[in-house]
Amino acid sequence: MLRVGLVGIGFMGWIHYLAYRRAKGVKLAAVCSRDARKLAGDWRGIRGNFGPPGEQVDLSKLTKHRALAELLKDPEIDLVDLCLPPDLHCAAAVAALEAGKHVFCEKPIALTVAQADRMLAAARNSGKQLFIAHVLPFLPEYQFAWRAIQSERFGRPLGARFKRIISDPHWLPDFFDPRKVGGPLVDLHIHDAHFIRLAFGQPASVTSRGRWRGAVVEFVETQFGFADPSLIVSAASGVLQQQGRAFTHAFEIYLERATLLFDFAVLEGQPVTLMPLTVLNEKGKAARPKLPAADPVDGFVSEIAEVAQAVKAGRPSALLDGSLARDALALCHQQTESVRRGKTVRV
Repeated sequence: MLRVGLVGIGFMGWIHYLAYRRAKGVKLAAVCSRDARKLAGDWRGIRGNFGPPGEQVDLSKLTKHRALAELLKDPEIDLVDLCLPPDLHCAAAVAALEAGKHVFCEKPIALTVAQADRMLAAARNSGKQLFIAHVLPFLPEYQFAWRAIQSERFGRPLGARFKRIISDPHWLPDFFDPRKVGGPLVDLHIHDAHFIRLAFGQPASVTSRGRWRGAVVEFVETQFGFADPSLIVSAASGVLQQQGRAFTHAFEIYLERATLLFDFAVLEGQPVTLMPLTVLNEKGKAARPKLPAADPVDGFVSEIAEVAQAVKAGRPSALLDGSLARDALALCHQQTESVRRGKTVRV
């Protein structure tokens, strides 16, 4: 049984907590927060852009800590789950790895590539695993697409277009601070950067055009170049002043014998599937694969199962390994540099 200590009880900490209640082969054994009210189980003030609001929870069977250093002294904890603000990821992950714990850290891996490299070095030196919680490949539509690409069920990939756009996140005051959250590329677009890296391999270049807000790119459109010039992949992501649409993500993925379509949005506070996952085949048919019923927490349950399996097997995860997350972060910074310089940047 993998015993976990959860560090940070904000929105993502709440979602991870819900996922651990469903996970098998994993036991949430401890929580860590500087907030005395949350350590007492009052999580009612937690709100986010998906999933249920926070509740009063029973923590009587868990060990409670006010500081990470206290939790790291517990020999019963095998894995530390970090749901902290991005600017705290590096120091906390390195401390946990050096204490002999596996680490499961929310995305982004860090704010800078240098920090990510420090985390990866700590994992290598400790002999422990570093997992970064990029949940997209565990969502049914993206999981279907990834498996189709990996298996070449519909032939080799020819290209793709991705979209991930939010309304202005007034509820997150540090969102546009490159020293705290990182801005739309590092905190939002990084989902698609990770999926592109996972599905198509490492791009050779990025060509980006974007609009700035202070020190970060507010909105970007990017063409990803690959060693194979016939592979055409692009993405649009960022923030628009469109408060009636809090969130949208979508893809079109072009394969030799099929095109995969998906488009989802939150309109006036309500989830709307604008285009269910659809497969356009070479025979002129439009099929809608039957996907497993899922709620917003299910992808996180699958993430935790992947972590548990990788720890048990003693092998890196093909989906959550820290090196993939490091590459995705680097792609985001290279796109920022392309916008700044107004030209293509080699990866």
